[in-house]
Amino acid sequence: MSNNADEIALVQSLKRRELSVGPGELLIQEGQSEASLFTLLTGWAYRFKTLSDGRCQILNFLLPGDFIGVQQKMVAVAAHGVMSLTSARLCVFQRDALWELHRQSPTMGFNVTWLSAREESLVDEGLLSVGRRSAAGRISALLILLFKRAAGRQLDGGVDGVPFPLTQQHIADALGLSLVHTNKTMRKLERAGLYRIEHARLHILDAAKLMTLADIYDPINSRMSTSRPLV
Repeated sequence: MSNNADEIALVQSLKRRELSVGPGELLIQEGQSEASLFTLLTGWAYRFKTLSDGRCQILNFLLPGDFIGVQQKMVAVAAHGVMSLTSARLCVFQRDALWELHRQSPTMGFNVTWLSAREESLVDEGLLSVGRRSAAGRISALLILLFKRAAGRQLDGGVDGVPFPLTQQHIADALGLSLVHTNKTMRKLERAGLYRIEHARLHILDAAKLMTLADIYDPINSRMSTSRPLV
């Protein structure tokens, strides 16, 4: 078999089943032991942590092709929760899948490491937003980065927009803003002609101005490299 055929066979041997969920379903609970390992095939999800008073901090949004539960394999219990944002389909792997991927296929083990490193860089951007960016800069950065990630998964590269299932509450919880401040800032940016959201799709109208507000200089039309999902 070719290397690609070998990799597909390995993945299929580690796959338990596929799972379909609706929006707002808990995939991993905070503090859960023996959490599952997934790949997100379709739909969106997010990682989050909650405080004792119920306030939520969204850590990162997960798109098709992303791993779910890698961090839980390195600690005794889940340090954060994972919830579906939309209806989604997931591939569920056996518990020792990570070890077997690294052991049997160094190339696929590298892909997993790359995906984890990329997610860490996205979390770093979120930390920069919450710590230093203005409200307009936070929202601009979120719109730009999510657009790039989603566009990289489309054949048209986002020419006709990308799916955008987030509510303003999701955005507020991801950026450490109040819902009122989020609403006012988003309306201001939209009125300025920088972006448009309609029919749950995001269209970037003035990438240059959004990137200036976000202090991001990576061109929006340079596709964020993606690794194939494990399916």
